[in-house]
Amino acid sequence: MATNESYAGNGAYPDSYYAASRNIVRTPKVLEGAVTADVAVLGAGYSGLSTAIHLAEKGYKVVMVEGAGIGWGASGRNGGQIVNGLNASLDTIKRRYGDQAGAFVGSLVQEGGKIIRRIVSQYDIDCDMKTGNIYAAYTPAHMKDLEHKKALWKSYGMDDHQMLDKAAIQKLVKTDAYIGGMLDTTGGHMHPLNLTLGEAKALESLGGVIYEQSPVIRVEHEAEKPVIHTARGSVTANTAVICGNAYLGHVVPKLVSRVMPVSTQMVATEPLGDRADALIPSDMCVEDVRYILDYFRLSADKRMIFGGGTVYGGTDPADVRAKIRPNLEKVFPSLKGVKIDYAWSGNFALSFSRVPQMGTIGKNTYFAHGYSGHGVTGSHLFGKILSEAIHGDLARFSQFEKLPWIPFPGGRMFRAQYSTIGSWWYQFKDAFGL
Repeated sequence: MATNESYAGNGAYPDSYYAASRNIVRTPKVLEGAVTADVAVLGAGYSGLSTAIHLAEKGYKVVMVEGAGIGWGASGRNGGQIVNGLNASLDTIKRRYGDQAGAFVGSLVQEGGKIIRRIVSQYDIDCDMKTGNIYAAYTPAHMKDLEHKKALWKSYGMDDHQMLDKAAIQKLVKTDAYIGGMLDTTGGHMHPLNLTLGEAKALESLGGVIYEQSPVIRVEHEAEKPVIHTARGSVTANTAVICGNAYLGHVVPKLVSRVMPVSTQMVATEPLGDRADALIPSDMCVEDVRYILDYFRLSADKRMIFGGGTVYGGTDPADVRAKIRPNLEKVFPSLKGVKIDYAWSGNFALSFSRVPQMGTIGKNTYFAHGYSGHGVTGSHLFGKILSEAIHGDLARFSQFEKLPWIPFPGGRMFRAQYSTIGSWWYQFKDAFGL
């Protein structure tokens, strides 16, 4: 969801490979005048679309309001990787919040991917869906962490992981960069913007109404019937759902201190032809396990899509190509000097605990945000859980709502600086294999 603070208002997608290769071009409908709904959803990214689809399938009249276009934010710019789990590990959740919380989260971390595949199949969404993701290790310490993760996930009933030594990972990804890794057969990858556009079409087939290019300026979330206001119209509903995430801006002041926008960068090379299959013969997606990680995969037309890097506070680097190219060429030296056709940035919302948040502000206004870089699966899961709560089943919603959240040190003014300092420690550990 883009607001009037974070969106120029011309409706244009960023100059990304995804925007250039999208397979649905919409004619936006702008919100004008007062409309009503059972449920009003702010934000047409994965969280909002998942919530809206699950509610529309139950017969609710859903109206969605988006400041730019469908998937304009992180949902249409991300790595396109279906990676199970949250940013915070199950170990971390168990240690912080207890065995019950660990068991609860462990029971659902693969559900987001299942939701995506169900929606793609049921609504015939063309988004280049592929299977399998690889966690890549640079050091023995990384391998030890992956072995522990495999055992922990198996203890929660997830026996879908396979450890890879150097020879095994090189059969899947042709690089000397890694000493090993772990394969998750339930992961995968897809075209993220085409997924959002397909989900929007699915919602409309269920009777949902979507208003685009309608930046939200105010939300009356304390009202018995919440109201979402734009410059030219409003939506009054029995229930509202706030899914603006990193692009919400200051429209809902109560949510500003809960998350921080963080920028990540991506490039897409020219089509590589047969070279592509030689580089990733498995056609799986890959992410390494460092704190500041790289992630990559092949597109349907055989481009290398490679991402990484972070900028706390959500600002874009001056030259994305210059920032990402060295990492790309380190992993794949044969791509040195390769032509990069597209380069772009996008913001995700980081929570201080690295655990996504959902809750209520006011009696009938829900929110979800803070996926901390693991939003593709987490957002679809949270959308389903929000729909359950709105429909009257609060069991899973309440489990997440009661997890404590922590504001960033330094407040709004200095949170980016404090987070950057903290990240240096983890980069030091990565650099020295600690």
